[in-house]
Amino acid sequence: MIDVLLMEIEHPGNLGAIARVMANFNLKNLTLINPKCDPFDEEARNRAKHAQSILKKAKIVKKIPTYDYIIATTAKLGKDYNIPRSPLTAKQFAEKIKGIKKNSKTKIALLIGREGIGLTNKEVLAADFVVTIPSHKKYPTLNISQACTILFYELFQTIGKDKNTDPFNPIREKEKDLLLKNIDEIIDKVKFSTKEKKETQHKVWKRLINKAMLTKREAFAVFGLLKKLK
Repeated sequence: MIDVLLMEIEHPGNLGAIARVMANFNLKNLTLINPKCDPFDEEARNRAKHAQSILKKAKIVKKIPTYDYIIATTAKLGKDYNIPRSPLTAKQFAEKIKGIKKNSKTKIALLIGREGIGLTNKEVLAADFVVTIPSHKKYPTLNISQACTILFYELFQTIGKDKNTDPFNPIREKEKDLLLKNIDEIIDKVKFSTKEKKETQHKVWKRLINKAMLTKREAFAVFGLLKKLK
C-alpha cells in the first residue's frame, strides 16, 4: 500500500539499513530517485541482511514519480505561517491512513530526503503534506536510517494490526486536482488586499484537502457546496 522513495541516497550503508528496516515492518516497494550510490554495493547488501530482494527489485528513476498522495518527511519544521512545512507526526499520519481498505488502488508514497540537506522547498511543495518525527530542539535531525525505523515502526504498529475502524478509499489524484481547481476558481473571484494573501489561500486549501484524504462521499459533498458557491 505504501512505497518508499529515497531522494539521492549517498551512502550504501544507509541504503542497506533502510532496506532491512523496510523488511522488518513489511514494506516491499523501494524507489531510488537519482541515487548517488550503487544499490548492489557490497556494504549496502551486507547492511540489508535478509532484505536482499528489496534492493534487487528497487526502481531507479530520475525524478519524483506520480502518486495519488506523496508524503514528504522532514526535520525542518515551519512556523504557523510556513504552510508547506506544517507537519503531522508519524503517529498522526499512521492514524490517518489506518482505515484505508487493503485492496485500495490509492497509491501512497513516503518521500525521504537526502542525508545531508533533506528535501528542498520545491520538493516539499510537490508533496501533498509533510510528516515529521518529534525530537529535541537542540539536535532535531536524525540519521536517515534511524528516522525510517521510527516512521516505519509507527506505521506498522497502527496499520499492521487489526483495528475496529470503518475501511475507506481516499480520493485519488485526478479527483483531488478537480476539487482544488474548483476551489482555486472561487478564490480567484474573491478580492484580497494583496496578491500574497490570495496565494496564501491557495496554499492553505491545497494542504487542507491533501491532509484530509477525503473519501469519495466527502468529496462529492464538497463538490456540491462549491457548485452552489460558484
